[in-house]
Amino acid sequence: MSLVSAAMKRIKPSATIAISNKARVLKAEGRDIIALSAGEPDFETPDNVKEAAIKAIRDGQTRYTAVDGIPELKAAIVAKFKRENGLTYKPSQITVGTGGKQVLFNALLATVDAGDEVIIPAPYWVSYPDIVNFAGGTPVAVETTLEDNFKLRPEALEAAITPKTKWLIFNSPSNPSGAAYSYDELKALTDVLVKHPHVWILTDDMYEHLVYDDFKFVTPAQVEPALYDRTLTMNGVSKAYCMTGWRIGYAGGPEELIKAMGTLQSQSTSNPSSIAQWAAVEALNGPQDFIAENNKSFKERRDLVVSMLNQANGLTCPKPEGAFYVYPSCAGVIGKTTPSGKVIIDDEVFATELLDAEGVAVVHGSAFGLGPAFRISYATATKDLEEACLRIQRFCGSLR
Repeated sequence: MSLVSAAMKRIKPSATIAISNKARVLKAEGRDIIALSAGEPDFETPDNVKEAAIKAIRDGQTRYTAVDGIPELKAAIVAKFKRENGLTYKPSQITVGTGGKQVLFNALLATVDAGDEVIIPAPYWVSYPDIVNFAGGTPVAVETTLEDNFKLRPEALEAAITPKTKWLIFNSPSNPSGAAYSYDELKALTDVLVKHPHVWILTDDMYEHLVYDDFKFVTPAQVEPALYDRTLTMNGVSKAYCMTGWRIGYAGGPEELIKAMGTLQSQSTSNPSSIAQWAAVEALNGPQDFIAENNKSFKERRDLVVSMLNQANGLTCPKPEGAFYVYPSCAGVIGKTTPSGKVIIDDEVFATELLDAEGVAVVHGSAFGLGPAFRISYATATKDLEEACLRIQRFCGSLR
């Protein structure tokens, strides 16, 4: 009899975490490694947020809280949704989890039964299909194209919907591609969803504030109010507020769903860190001006990386509207041979050989469901990005 459950056999470790760990090991061994694999801002958490956490500790806010969030944080989230997204929620429609990943996990485990299908545009964040698999559902990947800037087309969404479809997972700006949907692009998708009242929408808005070139962010329930009652709008403080390690994600949605998610959380982790919750209150209610400052740096880095990668032999890199990732195609190097005689048969071999030869850690596109490509996070120092891109150019130039 196997110790490991059947559910565990349906999932695999996160590819992004695995690459980041390998880069750390090589660095510890003394290798000169530039890791562009982790989706984590390199800016510090704002001082006012740190001070709010320190105050919470001094004020004795160190005990168990309500399972899915303190009232003060729920109030801040209600205000944020109203202020920034035009969405009206009551505190009973808000849930707070230990990062956005737990919120997604809770939502899918609370709603997905065996045989249920979940539509996921590809390329996708690595965890989406694994969570669906763990819940016993069937992930249905719908591939996008480089020509469409990796955005889901309404006719492709329509074709993927069946009577078994339970959810569409929608992520804009996207991890891994950085693609972000304009109002008109999103309206074309919500028009399809309105026609299929059995399909729920799980939006991952984690990169909402990381947009460039005057792009205006919108979220599905904002674009199409008819979808409000079957949309879970998920967000968090990790990316825009540089609080990845604080582990606070949240969502707004129908009370029945929020209650079910709370029940599940009560039997798993219980409440998120009390101290991190008080820090998140300050993040959402406090000054927001640093976001635009950080975005200036992100935009400069994006432009640098896109320009330099497009100068590398065999690579094509579109310019994304948001997040802090680029997703270049490496189709032009597949089938070529490295100086050591290794044939680049796919994007995973490309990423492995790039790490071995030049010490640059990237994540292969097949991990995100669409290759041949790879993901670079440009949330790192500009000098490191420049050096990494020079090494990538050199590596691509060495292939025959």
